[in-house]
Amino acid sequence: MSQIAGFVGMSHSPFVTMLPPQSAGTPGSRFLADTARVAAAVADLAPDAIVVIGPDHFHANFYDVMPPFVLGVESAQAFGDFGGTAGPLPVASQLAWSILESLAAANLDMSLSYALTVDHGIVQSYDMMTNGTAVPLVPVVVNTAAPPLPSLDRCVALGTALGAAIRSSDFPGRVLVAASGGLSHWLPSNDPRDASIAKDKRHSLIHGRQDVHAFAAAREPRVRAMGGDPSARVNADWDGWFLERLSAFDLASVTALGHEGLEDRAGSGGHEIRCWLAGMAAVGKPLVWTSYEPVPQWITGMGIGTTFKVV
Repeated sequence: MSQIAGFVGMSHSPFVTMLPPQSAGTPGSRFLADTARVAAAVADLAPDAIVVIGPDHFHANFYDVMPPFVLGVESAQAFGDFGGTAGPLPVASQLAWSILESLAAANLDMSLSYALTVDHGIVQSYDMMTNGTAVPLVPVVVNTAAPPLPSLDRCVALGTALGAAIRSSDFPGRVLVAASGGLSHWLPSNDPRDASIAKDKRHSLIHGRQDVHAFAAAREPRVRAMGGDPSARVNADWDGWFLERLSAFDLASVTALGHEGLEDRAGSGGHEIRCWLAGMAAVGKPLVWTSYEPVPQWITGMGIGTTFKVV
């Protein structure tokens, strides 16, 4: 049977690769220094596989079919968006299949992919916490992009069942659970029902799968234009509260916010903390180490949390 080695939650941002800090003390430098500390701690844990829970930013899932949860079971390909890692990733297929079967038995239905494309929402944190892409992973994609999103309680239920599935798996090894996303950030609407969205963008959100590389090429300049603004909105107070709640293993206070309460406090991009909730529920332990740096230039509150000590 598998053993859960711990949990890592980590923010991501496309500007980590596009606008890296130029020197110590500049925006983002503390976050990157602490990701290196986490990577050293993960190396000491020596996991045999990592279950990575994260979002997709319209590189694999579009509104022709938008599943709430997707699990990759055979192959995974990193899209390489915003200058990040690209190419094939190692998948822990034995573990993935056992997780899928256990979740189905627990009435948690997952969409299944034999060939899953993942973007920086999965890859960036996985890459940073392992110093590469050699450790086999099980990618779990949660829809956090636009409504209808899975409820916060449903994400906790998924995590609880996921933890049980990992522990009962016949995969012979130690499994790290990782969550990628958040913390607070405000993004333009991606909801096809929003009348303010331009017609060409709405069409791409629905039909972008027909030429995903063309869609990405058109979208990336708009995203790039958002970076570098020191006055971009980040709610550091809420981010601190969120990390405190996870340090007390108080998931209920977070889920009690509901969809609207979360968005009011953490922005539309804050919905990515669903991934943290699922990962924390899977491991069933509080955070014991956290790091936080608000980086408006990256349009995001950059947080890290672990259930194991980091030195």
